[in-house]
Amino acid sequence: MYEAYWNLRMPPFENRPDPRFFYGSRAHHECLTRLRYAVNRRKGPVLLTGPAGSGKTLVCHRFLASLPRGAYDVAVVPELDPDPETFLREALRRWGQEPGSGGRSELGAQIRSHLLENHRRGVESLLVMDGAHAVQTPEALNEIRLLLPPRFGGRFVLTLVLVGRPELVARVRSVPALDQRIGVPVRLGPLSREETIRYVLTRLKRAGAGRCMFRPRALDTVHQLSEGLPREINTLCDAALLRAYLERAPFVEAHHVALGEEAAAATCA
Repeated sequence: MYEAYWNLRMPPFENRPDPRFFYGSRAHHECLTRLRYAVNRRKGPVLLTGPAGSGKTLVCHRFLASLPRGAYDVAVVPELDPDPETFLREALRRWGQEPGSGGRSELGAQIRSHLLENHRRGVESLLVMDGAHAVQTPEALNEIRLLLPPRFGGRFVLTLVLVGRPELVARVRSVPALDQRIGVPVRLGPLSREETIRYVLTRLKRAGAGRCMFRPRALDTVHQLSEGLPREINTLCDAALLRAYLERAPFVEAHHVALGEEAAAATCA
């Protein structure tokens, strides 16, 4: 709606995991490095946690896009609140397998058979469970642990990546048999003020902007109100660009950011 006014090729602050708009902060680069290390060295389960809106899903998409074609068999199970049987069936489907008609034991055996077949073919198996904090009970987490087959040659044949909000840490700890197998913990926090500014500038540039239309005080306000969370930054900047466009303002000022937050809050309410 406002792209032509600001000379943009596309909306710069859409809240979806688009790898084209990835901004690599120090924390994001550390997360990617830890993920690559865990998968390349087959270190076992990975626990990736961070506040809602901190960019966990985008980091995962960026990581998966970097994997060499044909070398990995990847299943990404999106956020849901599954009972164990539902989860097992969904994991099989995401690996391109047709789930059997049996219960948990048969489904678990089917998954382990698939993992061992990948191992024999020299293909690495990867299971990413996004929104794993939605799994509420230790019993369900223990069912996920049971997916992990014995090691072969001292190495895991499956890398399990559990992605979720910070409360996931306590839930994993409630299942010692899973907690003790976590090979690489990864935590993603909010952006600093300087990183928030670079984040905004990066997204504007990749959307085609030839200049920064946000005044310095507006950028400070974005960081203050968003608390450095990328999802909130996107929401604030999108609303502020719209507000300044409606006023035909030459720049986005601090009050446009504040008004944009109020408008977004009113819309949600």
